[in-house]
Amino acid sequence: MIVTYLITFVVKSGSEEEFLGLLKPVLDAMRHEHSFLNAVLHRDNEAPNRFMLYESWSDADDVARVQMHRDYRQPFWTRLPELLAEPRQVQSWVPMRSDFSGAMR
Repeated sequence: MIVTYLITFVVKSGSEEEFLGLLKPVLDAMRHEHSFLNAVLHRDNEAPNRFMLYESWSDADDVARVQMHRDYRQPFWTRLPELLAEPRQVQSWVPMRSDFSGAMR
């Protein structure tokens, strides 16, 4: 079953570039995983230290058992607690419909 995770990160002010520097290699690597479908990273226009990551996977069990423990994630996981201004919010959703124009920039 496809699952989508919405993860909200509020990063300490001034830590945004370090956060992105650690997250971008994770996003680059996970796109090659067999159960990965898509991911979109968002930044709040009104709070530049607030980020939302939307990611979809074809197998929630694989995400929990395998993907979260990949070596390429470890630098991000290790440093994340020091970068966050508050605990991250994680929500799990089951997609019902997808509509994309293909015009994402």
